Amino acid sequence: MKICIVGAGAIGGFLGTRLAVTGGCEVTALARGATLAALRSHGWRLREHGALLQAPARASDEANDLGVQDLIVIAVKGHSLPALAPSLTPLLGRDTMVLPAMNGVPWWFSEALPVLQGRPLQSVDPGGGIARAIPLHHVVGCVVHVSTSTPEPGLVDHKMGRGLIIGEPRGGESERVERLAALFGAAGFEITCSPRVQHDLWYKLWGNMTANPVSAITGATMDRVLDDELVRDFCCRAMLEAGAIGERIDCRIDQTPVSRHVITRRLGAFKTSMLQDVEAGRAIELDGIVGAVREIGERVGVETPTIDAVFGLARLFGRIHGLYP
Repeated sequence: MKICIVGAGAIGGFLGTRLAVTGGCEVTALARGATLAALRSHGWRLREHGALLQAPARASDEANDLGVQDLIVIAVKGHSLPALAPSLTPLLGRDTMVLPAMNGVPWWFSEALPVLQGRPLQSVDPGGGIARAIPLHHVVGCVVHVSTSTPEPGLVDHKMGRGLIIGEPRGGESERVERLAALFGAAGFEITCSPRVQHDLWYKLWGNMTANPVSAITGATMDRVLDDELVRDFCCRAMLEAGAIGERIDCRIDQTPVSRHVITRRLGAFKTSMLQDVEAGRAIELDGIVGAVREIGERVGVETPTIDAVFGLARLFGRIHGLYP
């Protein structure tokens, strides 16, 4: 199988290295800058359990150099994809699968849910450009449950988790999902094939929607966020609003915010991906994680005053620090 990793950062590098060291696949990377240079010099690199895994990597900053793929794994930041998506056309064949391993609400979400009437979400796909470049029939939904970081370009540190939930965007089962499950399972991932991957995506977002921006603004690890009674209550109110949106889009959350916080607390003093981006001076993924929730709420008639406050505070923080346009 020919596999291209688009965006070989913390998540893309983790997936790419595990697939490459397993063998049996031709794993290439579409990358740029220092990451591209590192891949060309050192190949795929992943540190986990005190060991360094390495494999040769073919990488380019031009999709034409890599050609048509069987599987494209998109692991870029959401705000990068609108400009990038049209350039991926040379990678797409008739039966190419596209697996978005990204944070937040993906571009395909509104097209796959009838209640949203297929209209693109302006917060993640302004003008519908991504959907035109990557038609829905190519997409296999994906929810990533791992914690990784990049201490330097092209080198990934794996901290915890190997979970991947995959499924058809419109629900149900399929042979291609089973094939991907076997592929990633052989590479050491813990795979769940979901008949309702939209729900799994919304459930992850339900927690991340507050955890990411609050930790980014305050600089606090998640244990400290949850230890503050007022901040915890603020997060709970935002989660209740997102839960009400979930009811309207057939992604009901059968859990209380307090119960979800118990699960989060088990992870200890960890830094969210948005906090890691702030500390590294990288742009924050605010639109896909919070902005899209507000937009969906407007469409289905759910008021979101607390989510609005989260978005406004994080947006202002990002603009003051040059991390949000």
